[in-house]
Amino acid sequence: IGTVSKLTGVGAITLRAWERRYGLIEPVRKESGHRLYTRQHIDQINRITALTQQGIRISQIRPEMLESAVASDDGPAADQWKGYIDSMLAAIISFDEGRVEEIYNEALAIHPIGMVTRKLLTPLLVELGLRWEGGEPSSIAEEHFFAFYLRNKLGARFHHRPRKNSGPLLLLDGLPGEHHDFGLLLFALAAIEAGYRVLPFGPDMPLQSLAQIAHSKHCTAIVLSGAVEPPGSVLDDDLPSLVTASRLPVFVGGLSSVYGCDAITKAGAEPLGRDIDHGLQRLQEVLA
Repeated sequence: IGTVSKLTGVGAITLRAWERRYGLIEPVRKESGHRLYTRQHIDQINRITALTQQGIRISQIRPEMLESAVASDDGPAADQWKGYIDSMLAAIISFDEGRVEEIYNEALAIHPIGMVTRKLLTPLLVELGLRWEGGEPSSIAEEHFFAFYLRNKLGARFHHRPRKNSGPLLLLDGLPGEHHDFGLLLFALAAIEAGYRVLPFGPDMPLQSLAQIAHSKHCTAIVLSGAVEPPGSVLDDDLPSLVTASRLPVFVGGLSSVYGCDAITKAGAEPLGRDIDHGLQRLQEVLA
């Protein structure tokens, strides 16, 4: 429960109340009484947090409200986002790029781009990951198909980003063993929207050279990202060395920070979890 509290920003006392009083989260209980949480539990906690931030009282939240891929308002808005997700997922499964583009443009015509990222693109990546975990035969091809499309879209957004931010400079890097960079791009765009400046590197970057680069560019912090379980040598050797050599706050986000939360903390770094908004909030708290 301490690990989950760190990843979601929700205190252990609150998590116990959500479990006992409201029946919203049901962790696995070991014989010793310790609670064990899955990635699905973490997603549910993030959805509960999003709902409460929208003004919904915790007593009004029902377990069935957490089954949706999007933590959104009740009513037409929630139906609209669910419709976008279902339609785009169907287009991805049939490898119909024209239809994917049509749905994406329709969403952008109505909603701000940051909202489209949070309520459509990010949940889609989660859904595709769940299909892959479930052993769907074409899931790898689907993920690669959408990743190529999304990388082009995010790359264009990054290229046309505002360049007048004056906030802290973040060095962004994909963890060794990571082959996708769209998670890093999503975080970079959200950080820029929050006023940060970013110095991004691609996926599968060795950590040994980052400290020197960060100091030469006067970075305020180093943010690492990954969607796979990092090799043991990265968490046990490379990450502690980076923390020591850089003498800067080092953060790890994405699904990698869920897999290796305890090892990341032991190395002296800060796990951010897979929720970008919570990650940025936690980063701001530490830098403050």
